[in-house]
Amino acid sequence: MKKILRATIVWILEKEAILVLLRHKPKIIAITGNVGKTSTKDAVYTVMSTFFVDRVRKSEKSFNSEIGIPLTILGLSNAWNSPLGWIKNIFAGLMVVVFGKEKYPKWLVLEVGADRPGDIKRVSRWLRPDVVVVTRLSKIPVHVEYFDSPADLFKEKGYLVQALKEDGLLILNKDDDEVMKFEKLSRSKKLYFGYDKKATVSFSNDQILYGQKDRMKVPEGVIFKINHDGNSIPVSLEGVLGQQHMYPVAAAVAVGLSQKLNLVSVAQTFKGHQRTPGRMNIIEGVKGSTLIDDTYNSSPAALSLALHTLSAIETRGRKIAVLGDMLELGRYAIKQHKRAGAVVAESCDLLMVVGVRARYIAEGALEAGMSEKHILQYEKSDRAGKELELMLKKGDVVLVKGSQGMRMEKVVEEIMAHPEDKEYLLVRQESEWENR
Repeated sequence: MKKILRATIVWILEKEAILVLLRHKPKIIAITGNVGKTSTKDAVYTVMSTFFVDRVRKSEKSFNSEIGIPLTILGLSNAWNSPLGWIKNIFAGLMVVVFGKEKYPKWLVLEVGADRPGDIKRVSRWLRPDVVVVTRLSKIPVHVEYFDSPADLFKEKGYLVQALKEDGLLILNKDDDEVMKFEKLSRSKKLYFGYDKKATVSFSNDQILYGQKDRMKVPEGVIFKINHDGNSIPVSLEGVLGQQHMYPVAAAVAVGLSQKLNLVSVAQTFKGHQRTPGRMNIIEGVKGSTLIDDTYNSSPAALSLALHTLSAIETRGRKIAVLGDMLELGRYAIKQHKRAGAVVAESCDLLMVVGVRARYIAEGALEAGMSEKHILQYEKSDRAGKELELMLKKGDVVLVKGSQGMRMEKVVEEIMAHPEDKEYLLVRQESEWENR
């Protein structure tokens, strides 16, 4: 019964969204990939909303599904498990269709994801983007458990590229071989971003920014150069770490340049960029520690990047990784968790794992030479957080990461210096999540 009700709601909202698009004809920037969709969506919004003030709307949080996309188009919020809330949403959507709004957005920045086979194919039947950005397709992507192979998941992402308007723009990650295969799926104009110097927009000279606290160096952000057509502009991002934020900035700059915006002006928009919770965010920890909150989700590629970033940080304290299960990897789970463990052994002084699958991270770290006394295992994230709080010392740097279902933000909540700020610093702070 619940499935039928949900399908009915999705169908109604989808039809309302189609009618709204036909009426207002906004330009659509659609973002897909397996890593970095939300950060890229937020970066693109930072650029576009600066130059098209009050005329740009983006997907809230990670609204990237068959129901999240129509909600964004209609300007509605998630009603979660409230039947009355969904009835109100349907009625409100109808009002948008019939009466419209005085100023419907000129631009929609939409995140498009695929949890199951057919997700993007269905959306692509009615969504015709003007711009498609493909972020990264990791070798073993999240959600692969529900597909026959990674190639089938990549094919699903490709439906969005094929839906691109003929006079549209395709923006691809030059560093990702799988992403570059999408070139042949569209005849539209193409731009490229990445670390590769041949990219239309590249980044280089990335460094960690440090500050001083109690006579110790502490990471405060990153600085790097954005390069285009022989010009280089420095960009600094406060409160975040890793190339995970440089790729979204490069992609967003490419979008801005496609609209004839000035490179310097576009780069300057990131001075006020609002960081996305749970994506390599720097948070002050208890006892003079520093936390790297990467708790939104986890996949093999994203975890590898996070661990390499942790390894590069300069500190007199310990480097600690608190890692939860990487879910939805199916038959690839054991091998990928063990591989992550081998990287941990090279980059960390202490490993704490949470969950059944994460035990293979511990096993991989042991096999790579990490001492057993430096590996701790837990079933629940909150328990790991409580015990870590007792062990932390001044100067320690802690990376916390895991899939959504592992609720690794609870670890951060236990060890952050100012838990009163959790509602706007951490992911999954809505009451619907808190009650799960």
